[in-house]
Amino acid sequence: MNGPAVHELPPAPASWRVALPHTTAAVPVARALVRTALAEREHAADSDTAELLTAELVANAVEHTSGGRPIELVVQLLPTGCQVEVHDTDPAPPGGLTRPGLAAPDPWQEHGRGLLLIRALSSSCGHRPTPSGKAVWFRLSAIPRQRQPHS
Repeated sequence: MNGPAVHELPPAPASWRVALPHTTAAVPVARALVRTALAEREHAADSDTAELLTAELVANAVEHTSGGRPIELVVQLLPTGCQVEVHDTDPAPPGGLTRPGLAAPDPWQEHGRGLLLIRALSSSCGHRPTPSGKAVWFRLSAIPRQRQPHS
């Protein structure tokens, strides 16, 4: 006789909103917050990719906006994946996020690959206006459990 069927329930949605300093010190803090959120919830999105893309969004916000006010990191974990947003006070859209640039990044330059990485590695990305500036975001799809690497 078999026991009752056990069905794995999808993880409950969760979200975090954290103010970060408008300095380069925000980048490792944001990476750690995303890593911790995904690990604590045992979320199926790829943590390494989420950390990398979060670092790119935060670094862009610090580098390309004025430093008067903190930036905000918003992390949403959903059964289908995760979404990370970085809010800043500059209403100007990030150049080239949703429209690839005409020229490839200069291989000798240190900058110019962040938005390319976000476009290439996320399942979707974009930006939207907010009452105080803009939010730049990316989404990562959850990796099916059977395809996740074993630890």
